[in-house]
Amino acid sequence: MTQTVSPAVKRRMAEMTAAEMRAAVQRRPVVLLALGSFEDQGPHAPMGDYLSADAVALRIAERASEAGTETLLAPVLPFGGADYFASMPGGISLSQAALRAVLDDMLACLLRHGLKRIVVINGHGGNVQAIHEATQRVWLEQGVLVPSFYLWRVGYGLLPAILGAETARKASGHGADPLSSVAMHLFPALMRPDLVPDAAPAPEFRGLKVAGFASLNLDGAEIGVPLEAAQLAPNGVMHGDPRLCSAATGAALVDRLVEIGASLAARVAAWDA
Repeated sequence: MTQTVSPAVKRRMAEMTAAEMRAAVQRRPVVLLALGSFEDQGPHAPMGDYLSADAVALRIAERASEAGTETLLAPVLPFGGADYFASMPGGISLSQAALRAVLDDMLACLLRHGLKRIVVINGHGGNVQAIHEATQRVWLEQGVLVPSFYLWRVGYGLLPAILGAETARKASGHGADPLSSVAMHLFPALMRPDLVPDAAPAPEFRGLKVAGFASLNLDGAEIGVPLEAAQLAPNGVMHGDPRLCSAATGAALVDRLVEIGASLAARVAAWDA
């Protein structure tokens, strides 16, 4: 007697067989495009922040599907658009032109087969402009609206409700919250708590306070400068205090980000209904 084995439920497109993919395309699922970067995230956190973007995106696909909106996750794009971190040994990034070309091709491949329910799950500031340009082209030429969910930008806004306004202000920054807490929750074995740095005073460059990556503060005015992280934040941490990060904060952030992402997936499916 032949025993029937139920196929496993797969949310990652990379794990699906070609037959499974052909069948899924007919059901017109939502497809998540997860993007991240491979750069300095502080001395204590893994450089591959794309790992967190991918993990959050997978949870979004699972929750959205459980709620009735079939959602699949495309293979993550690990290399982000070049911005301020080329000075970090081992980091790998794409030029903005190359990233834009990759996004154009990724979107074209999905759209060719009628997969128009697409959401970009972004985990890197250097990807924002290329995402905007690529998705705007799709909108203007094909009338397909592809929203982008920038995880960490939204995460900054969620922190005050989780930590309180004052603690959130102190914890927020590159190499700190939200990403360090998220990584502590998702990948505790990859973290180096022994290397978490002390909070540092606001850095200066040539007598001016550093306002942000590639900008200085001149009497309250933010002035752009063509610098990199090596000059402005040599240990990868800027403004935030990594000592205030925690796995508990990361768990709260991930749960809320997944909730928002699943809601967005359902909305995108409804737009295309």
